[in-house]
Amino acid sequence: MRLRAAGRTDVGRVRALNEDVFSLHTRDGLFVVCDGMGGCPAGEVASQIAADAIVGALTSRTPVTDSPRVEERGYLAQTVRLAEAVRHSNQIVFSRAQEDPSRAGMGTTVVGAWINGHVASIAHVGDSRAYLWHGDALERLTCDHALVEQQNVLLRALGREPDVDVELTEVLMQRGDCLLLCSDGLTRAVPDRALSQAFGDIRDPQRVCDYLVDAANRSGGPDNITVVVVELAAGWARRMATVFDAIRWRRTRWRS
Repeated sequence: MRLRAAGRTDVGRVRALNEDVFSLHTRDGLFVVCDGMGGCPAGEVASQIAADAIVGALTSRTPVTDSPRVEERGYLAQTVRLAEAVRHSNQIVFSRAQEDPSRAGMGTTVVGAWINGHVASIAHVGDSRAYLWHGDALERLTCDHALVEQQNVLLRALGREPDVDVELTEVLMQRGDCLLLCSDGLTRAVPDRALSQAFGDIRDPQRVCDYLVDAANRSGGPDNITVVVVELAAGWARRMATVFDAIRWRRTRWRS
C-alpha cells in the first residue's frame, strides 16, 4: 500500500484567528482534521490538544485503556482503536478546560481516518466531514452533528462533556481512490458538486488542497478552511496509462 497525502489550512477572509488543525502521518496511514469551536474560548487550543492526543494514542506502543462499546461490536479492531483514541482526546480536552477557567467551554470538532491495507476507518464528531472519491464520483461518508438551519449550532463536539459519542464508518478503497477530510469552512463555501469537479480535473493531492482552499476564499472565506487529501496511489503501470490517456485526449481536442 502506498499513500500520497497533502493538507492545507487557511484562516479564511473573515476570522482573525485560525482555530483549525490538521495532522498527516502518512507512514502510519493516520490523518486528522480538528476545527476549534468558533466563538468559544481557546478553540485553537482545543483543536491542537485533540489532534495531538489522537495521534499520540494511535502511534504509541501503549494502547488507550478503554473498553470497546456495545455499539462498536462488528467493527474492525483498527476502527475501535480509532474511536477509543477520539474518546481519549475528548477526556483530555474536557479535563484541561476544567483545570483552567479561561478555557472553560472550549471544544472542537474532529474527523479522522486510519487506513490499513485497503480499509479506511473513519471517526468523526461535529461537522467536519469525510468524502470518498471513487469511480469518478464523490461520496460523502459522514453526517454533520449540527443544526444547519440554526447557523451551524453544533449538537456534538469534543470537550463539552466528559464522554462523547463517536460516529464510525468503514470503507474499502481501491488504487486511485482518494479520501477528503475537511472542516466546515470548506463545505459552507464550496458545494459538493464543485468538490467533485476538482477531483475529476486535478489528481495531485496538494494541488487539490490548494485549489479547494482558494475556491473557498473566492466564495467569501466565511470561516477557517482546512483540507486534507489522501490518495491510495495507483501502481506505475496505471499511472502511466492515465498520463497517456490525458495526452491522447489533449491531442484529439487540439486536432478537432
